[in-house]
Amino acid sequence: MPKVEINIPEHLEMQITQMVERGEFVNREEAIEDLISTGIKAYKTSGPIDDDEPGGGGGYEDDGMMGHEDEYVF
Repeated sequence: MPKVEINIPEHLEMQITQMVERGEFVNREEAIEDLISTGIKAYKTSGPIDDDEPGGGGGYEDDGMMGHEDEYVF
C-alpha cells in the first residue's frame, strides 16, 4: 500500500485520537484510511463545487465547519 504524508490542523488530529481512544477505530492508520475513504465517497455522491451556482453549490459550507476554513463538510 502506498504511503502518504500530510499535515493536518491540531483540532483534526485531536478528533482522530479521540475516535481511536473510544474504540471507534483499531488505530490511527485505520481511522485515517476510513475517514478519507468516506470523504471520497461523499465527494463522488455530491460532486465538486460549482462556483457558478449561488452560494458556491455542491452543498459545502463556504467558511468550513466550526469556523475553521481548512475543514469542510462532505
